Amino acid sequence: MQRAPKSAGFFRRNRHFLYILPWLIGFAVFRAAPMLYSLICGFTDYHLFRGTSEAGLMNYCSIFTDAEVWRSVGLTLQFAVISVPLKLTAALLAASLLSRHMRGMRLFRTLYYLPSVLGGSVAAAVLWKALFRDHGLVNAMLRMLHLPAVHWLSEPHAALWTVILLRVWEFGAPMLLFLAALQQIPHDLIDAARLDGAGAVRIFFRIKMPLISPVLFYNAMLGFCSALQEFSAPFIITDGGPRGATTFLSLLMYRSAFSANEMGYASALAWVMFMLSAACSTLFLLSGRRLLYYADEGAGS
Repeated sequence: MQRAPKSAGFFRRNRHFLYILPWLIGFAVFRAAPMLYSLICGFTDYHLFRGTSEAGLMNYCSIFTDAEVWRSVGLTLQFAVISVPLKLTAALLAASLLSRHMRGMRLFRTLYYLPSVLGGSVAAAVLWKALFRDHGLVNAMLRMLHLPAVHWLSEPHAALWTVILLRVWEFGAPMLLFLAALQQIPHDLIDAARLDGAGAVRIFFRIKMPLISPVLFYNAMLGFCSALQEFSAPFIITDGGPRGATTFLSLLMYRSAFSANEMGYASALAWVMFMLSAACSTLFLLSGRRLLYYADEGAGS
């Protein structure tokens, strides 16, 4: 009886790898290879048209001694620290209201989620810019209320808040996760708390918040890392202005790559952004071990 070749037995035992082979190829070609190439370029003075003439740590030395880079890092962190808690608060409040069983609630859930469908798109940023310009709808409503108009796009502090409000408005994705978590809370716990005389506020902070803390943690970490990479809103709405008030790190990287054509310096900036996101994620994971509560374990993770 003729035996099958050993290679056929190997592929038969490991045929499950064939199912993920397209993803592995796509990851290697479109993710891993560009990341490795950018890491190498970060240690050179690679120019888009002049090529490479020097290699070393000059890009990173320039980054860590450049006041503009530090200002961009500070603005990026400020944007993340302000926008993420506001976005999660709006999402949690909307989820609490939409978790009730009322007629037409599915329609309201869809309407609240729609801004997230447009999240990060150019069309949403263009619409936002039109709303907040000097003669836009927002200032028109302020004049109707006999309030002074605000130069949203030409004042540094107001321009930053314009970008922040756009991201807060797009709270649909975390809202859905909060909504799913709230609906999984056993009603017996809430009924028992009400029998003991607990009010709605006490029930929310003493029962609901601990039980949905893993979802809150996930949304916070994901939102913070996403905020550190914010690009489309400041690029389209303010173009980094006024006077650099919305020049985030991603926008500075874009200008270095496609305006100054300094690809090596832009690659180094990209890795600085990556390390910043990794550091923030590490802090979240270390703090989450003490702050999170899992009902099935009965203790913090």
